[in-house]
Amino acid sequence: MRSSVFLLAKVSRRSARAAMPEINMLPPIPLYRRILRAHRRLPAEQRFLGDQFVKNEFRLHRESDNPLHIVGFLSTWQQYCEMLEQDRWKDAQLDVQKLEKMSDDQLIQFYELMQSAHGVESEYSAHFVDTDPSKQKKE
Repeated sequence: MRSSVFLLAKVSRRSARAAMPEINMLPPIPLYRRILRAHRRLPAEQRFLGDQFVKNEFRLHRESDNPLHIVGFLSTWQQYCEMLEQDRWKDAQLDVQKLEKMSDDQLIQFYELMQSAHGVESEYSAHFVDTDPSKQKKE
């Protein structure tokens, strides 16, 4: 009886491994450098925005101790890097599941980013504009 339970467990582990493709994960610093090199292919404005975003994200997550968070962070950035290197970013669309997981603040930031990318004034930017008349320019 014991050996059959062992065999079942062994089979279930194999099937789980077969379902997930193995990813050779890069360490943080080589991945960071690889992403910045991949950004060199982008137009100047997109490269500037991407470089600043990557630098900020890696800086914010430098002190993370949670192994699951670290693996998720690095694997997501590695997928992003591979997408850039293979020029799949031009046709990429946001996954609906990722959009549903976003908080309200993230959705607003995403909307503002989309509006600024299209050159349209965001309705939410009015909340951040200084309305003090003494600071406004006199014409």
